Amino acid sequence: MTRQTALFAFASLLPAGGIAFAALNGGVWPLMALVVLTGVTALADRLLPEDRSSADATGTALSVLLALVHLALLPLVVVALAGDLLDRGEKIALFFAVGLYLGQVSNANAHELIHRPQRALHRLGMWVYISLLFGHHTSAHLLVHHRHVATRRDPNTSRRGEGFYRYMIRAWVGSFKGGYAAEKARLARIGRPAWRNPYWVYLGGGAVFIAVTYLLGGTKGLLLYVALAGHAQTQLLLSDYVQHYGLLRKTSPAGKPEPVAAHHSWNSPHQYSSAMLLNATRHSDHHAHPARAYPALDLPADAPILPRPLPLMASIALVPPLWRRIMDPLADRWRDA
Repeated sequence: MTRQTALFAFASLLPAGGIAFAALNGGVWPLMALVVLTGVTALADRLLPEDRSSADATGTALSVLLALVHLALLPLVVVALAGDLLDRGEKIALFFAVGLYLGQVSNANAHELIHRPQRALHRLGMWVYISLLFGHHTSAHLLVHHRHVATRRDPNTSRRGEGFYRYMIRAWVGSFKGGYAAEKARLARIGRPAWRNPYWVYLGGGAVFIAVTYLLGGTKGLLLYVALAGHAQTQLLLSDYVQHYGLLRKTSPAGKPEPVAAHHSWNSPHQYSSAMLLNATRHSDHHAHPARAYPALDLPADAPILPRPLPLMASIALVPPLWRRIMDPLADRWRDA
């Protein structure tokens, strides 16, 4: 195992282990799980040098393990949050730690898996999204976002001056509708019946998770599960918001956008958070080579770089005036380049 592979595994699995231990034991551990995802990550990014190297590896074993850990962690956490072992403060800390983990690490891993050409891996990533009540992202990301990224036809491309909260509603609704329309058109093109639309799986699978959650934790557990899914979805949308803010492709007089290039996505070279997020921070190369496994992603020399690590920039995006003060001049610089 190389040093880089070990860092990917350590950074992505350590928070999951801390969350599981916290759910089973309470005490100071829920707070520690939250600190690992926030303070420890920020400190490690400051202490470790920036990293722009890549590795010729697939990362499949870790991705499968992370997906299985995710599917095991969800019921464990719901039972802990709905039960009597933890007090209110412990539950609050655990809730936010889990939401961050699901929305950052599980999302990054599911994103990795749905891009894999192997059907089993693609479906595993799809079920991770379904468990977050966000199954439609599987279709919307592949069929809408990657096709129309950095244009106004992509609901997940954030526009200069657009605050996150307005963007979040537009992106959620737009991606749901856009993904459905794209799947419907795809089925018509290949001559398959409408009932083969994967949206039935997304909605039916979500209903199964809701039913299981209700059986595990009753009404309280169900409400907490839905809240956790919402928290995770917010993290996912924050990631898209930050990584595409204000970067639009130029269009020809005929309305055709220029090819996607490195300068159409924001990136981050911060080593620890990049490892925790499975190199999702190398977003320019991902859009250039969507099927490239995360360890092999590069960081182009001409790619826009975020001024702070991606998780920190996502937190700043929750305060729109501060976000615009930092990012609007940077977006203008790349627009005018």
